[in-house]
Amino acid sequence: MSEENEIIEDITIREAIDSIYDMLAELPKENGFKNTKFFVDDGYSGVSFTRPAFMELMELAEAGQIETIIVKDHSRLGRNRLVVGQLLEEDFVRLGVRYIAIMDNIDTKDGLSDFLPVQDWFNEMHAKNTSKKVRAVFQNKGMSGKPLTTVIPYGYKKNEANPDEWLVDEEAAEVVRKIFRLCVEGYGPTQIANILFSEGVPTPTEYWQSQGRKTSALPAVPHKWAARTVADILERQEYIGDTVNFRSTTRSFKDKTKIERPKEEWKVFENTHEAIIDRETWVFVQTLRANKRRPNRTGEVSMFSGLLYCGDCGEKLYYSVTNNYSREQAYFFCSNYRKNTVNCTAHYIREKVVYALVLESLRRVLFYVQAFEKQFVREQFEKSNEEQKKELAKKRQALTKSEKRISELDVLFQRIYEDNVSGKLTDERFSIMSASYEAEQKSLKETVAMLRNEIEAQDDKIANVLVFVEKVKRYTEIKELTPAIVNEFIDYIMVSKKQIIDGKTVYPIDIYYNGVGIITAPSAEEYEEMFQERLKQKRAKEQKTA
Repeated sequence: MSEENEIIEDITIREAIDSIYDMLAELPKENGFKNTKFFVDDGYSGVSFTRPAFMELMELAEAGQIETIIVKDHSRLGRNRLVVGQLLEEDFVRLGVRYIAIMDNIDTKDGLSDFLPVQDWFNEMHAKNTSKKVRAVFQNKGMSGKPLTTVIPYGYKKNEANPDEWLVDEEAAEVVRKIFRLCVEGYGPTQIANILFSEGVPTPTEYWQSQGRKTSALPAVPHKWAARTVADILERQEYIGDTVNFRSTTRSFKDKTKIERPKEEWKVFENTHEAIIDRETWVFVQTLRANKRRPNRTGEVSMFSGLLYCGDCGEKLYYSVTNNYSREQAYFFCSNYRKNTVNCTAHYIREKVVYALVLESLRRVLFYVQAFEKQFVREQFEKSNEEQKKELAKKRQALTKSEKRISELDVLFQRIYEDNVSGKLTDERFSIMSASYEAEQKSLKETVAMLRNEIEAQDDKIANVLVFVEKVKRYTEIKELTPAIVNEFIDYIMVSKKQIIDGKTVYPIDIYYNGVGIITAPSAEEYEEMFQERLKQKRAKEQKTA
């Protein structure tokens, strides 16, 4: 539409609104109505009766301050036949309110037409059809990859030349990066919110208002971030450059209550705009968020919280600080044992012991991978031995068989339905057979989902090993552990019951690294043999070249 047409349309709309005002103002003058007041709900749907101006009108009517209600046409009162019927036949009668619809020649002083309920039904159907058309437009727009949300995520701004395009708002984007960085370092939403508050970082609402954007009310305390706001930012997939549509819907064209859709119903379009957070970091943060680490009663969180599990019962190990809250004495213990001492043993292990064991393991693993990368990769691939490969082949066969049976059940169900309609199969028999088919199909679909996950996990093994190697290459030496390092490398740690060997207390733990599981680094003697073998191969190669 050209700028000239936009101006003409705007003038036409204003003239139409003005003519309605004139019409509504003229009738009271001609009929002697005094003390008139206009109630306008501009931009609100007629199917809703929580419109601000309408609610104000009804409050005045309940207080006995309204004698007559005048509308241009009957649909302006509302487009919900049940509510409109109750207003006309019960509420207005009870309140002694006269109702006039000018264009429809309705005046309750003269009684209500028998045709009025039909008219109310048509008004409602008009709203329903309009709603369908609007939903169809949104459906088409959403499926095209254009963002449906009207609230652009903090960190982005609209492109003035193309409102459907998002540009990075660098000032706000830097705060988003800081929030993700703090999460990787082990801080939770509440702690991050407190850090931002202490540093005087404006909240999204404050920042948007400073940019001239219309928002809700400012926080009561300046720069007071809410933990929920931080959590929402950490969960937004849009920050990796994806558009996510159809996150929510409404109950019906009458009930606008927002309903969150399950994630499998979302429509995701990748790389539609510039990313603020890289995909690997975002996925990593979602993993951390799924395994939330809550502060203990002292407000402290260990970098290992949420990572330690009991080697016997599989339950998590709780973090605790005692002895006047000395961090030196902090320890982990089996949560199952604390609940009921007969279920397990304490599996007591101090935090500083875990720190020392993990640091030593990481140093050995990093040295091994960096010095003998090819051998490490080969060993990881060889973990998928012949037996595992056979098992994978069986799963693929089972998947194919289950998918085939699901298709067969669809055909069988169609056949018995047709037999039931034609009278060849009784309703009782159809009910029994259809229930049996549906139960079998439901079970098969669950099996298919499980098999697909297991097969995908096995297929991802090579990619996971290569990703792990790339992570290792980013470090030359680890002198101390940080939450970021622990989160980047460690998946979880199994702690077994402590043992006494040769008079020394030993804490058996198994460290599972992200994507690769347990890594057994060579001993000093094995390293010596490996280096000698490498030197031998190098000399042989030099002699062959000479």
